[in-house]
Amino acid sequence: MLAPHRIAFLLGLSLSVVACDKTPQFTQAEPGEALSAGSATVRKADQNAFSLPSANLSPSRRLDFSVGNSFFRNPWISAPATTTARDGLGPLFNTNACQNCHIKDGRGHPPGPGAQNAVSMLVRLSIPAGSEHAQIIKRLGVLAEPNYGSQLQDMANPGTAPEGKVRVSYSLQRVSFADGLEVELRKPILEISQLGYGALHPDTLFSARIAPPMIGLGLLEAISEADILANADPEDRNGDGISGRVNQVWDRAEQRTALGRFGWKAGQPTLNQQNAEAFANDMGLTSNLISQDNCTAAQRDCRTAPHGGEPEVSDNILANVLFYTRNLGVPARRGADTAQVLAGKNLFYQAGCQRCHTAQFTTAGDAAEPELANQTIRPYSDLLLHDMGAGLADNRPEFLASGQEWRTPPLWGIGLTETVNGHTQFLHDGRARNLLEAILWHGGEAHAAKQHVLTFNADQRHALLAFLNSL
Repeated sequence: MLAPHRIAFLLGLSLSVVACDKTPQFTQAEPGEALSAGSATVRKADQNAFSLPSANLSPSRRLDFSVGNSFFRNPWISAPATTTARDGLGPLFNTNACQNCHIKDGRGHPPGPGAQNAVSMLVRLSIPAGSEHAQIIKRLGVLAEPNYGSQLQDMANPGTAPEGKVRVSYSLQRVSFADGLEVELRKPILEISQLGYGALHPDTLFSARIAPPMIGLGLLEAISEADILANADPEDRNGDGISGRVNQVWDRAEQRTALGRFGWKAGQPTLNQQNAEAFANDMGLTSNLISQDNCTAAQRDCRTAPHGGEPEVSDNILANVLFYTRNLGVPARRGADTAQVLAGKNLFYQAGCQRCHTAQFTTAGDAAEPELANQTIRPYSDLLLHDMGAGLADNRPEFLASGQEWRTPPLWGIGLTETVNGHTQFLHDGRARNLLEAILWHGGEAHAAKQHVLTFNADQRHALLAFLNSL
């Protein structure tokens, strides 16, 4: 904790610099700032902080939330089984329960050195597509790897071969601050072994993804398309170096192209489709939205395995899970009005981080659930795609997103990651071991912001991290 006189000096210094470049000056918390999700904000900051229903749900609606929670939390089993409501797992899968990836409804992590399965990290696959694949790309976003599909599944039911095993090692590099502090960064190196269905295509593109937190998803869905588009600047007409743009993806239910807002590359248009895709790809469970198991022509054992009915996830179960995932509450800010957090907030704005991590929206009045409507929320994301540079690139396009583009991840709740999940591993593949490392991986459109942060001294770094940990 900084001494009071050092906090006062830091706050004054940050404000004087802010005044020079006309960015906002914050000397106190903004009205309602601690309520990240408006009246839906929950006031827990313990291990269960991400698993609570939105604060504005009525008692009867909380019962609906609990029903959805049971299908999100409890494991599914392979067919045939007497538990017909939860059978149909696989034949190929990554996990047998949503909660195994979104641990306590929070953030996943890459596998450790001795892990048998990746579990809360998955690997997406595809191959480069030519112009002749335009219709496939329009509907699926990628051209799947011929033998393994669009996601590597490292677990399988008896009688079916797992697709392979995922291991992660790291190469190391160092970045230096202006005051001489060196920070070691680690870059993941994927190793896919024990392939079950022959060789991978020689041009296969890989993308490791950890499971993101589940909080506030219904509120993100309730942001109007017009409000998201208002922040897009694909041609960088204002010359600030930030050219956020929307992803245009396929909406299965509507059978049309729609704005993408969920997933690391904004590859899903709605929360219901995001859930159905997770059931299908992560657990091998069909629904009326995705009616076929993810079995390729090379996987005969997968295609002939028993199934749990058609569909395996009923419309009722899918609706219950949708209600649950729409209404997971966002925790309130902590210490938003303290001097150190305010100093960090000013530094956040001074570096220009808010140009992508948009602080505030008001949700639409016609939101899918009344509790989500007309809420002033503070997700710190614009939900747009941004080029993050070669360092973070997976080189794997998804719909309109290039191999260097990622959706701005929401920052709300990020300071409770260690409390909820017991780790501080961030970014799409969990490479960053703390928030400072996550900042230092920023490149591309965020390069200038990172360079600005590299000029910060120890007190300023502590203040910036205090602000982020207050979210």
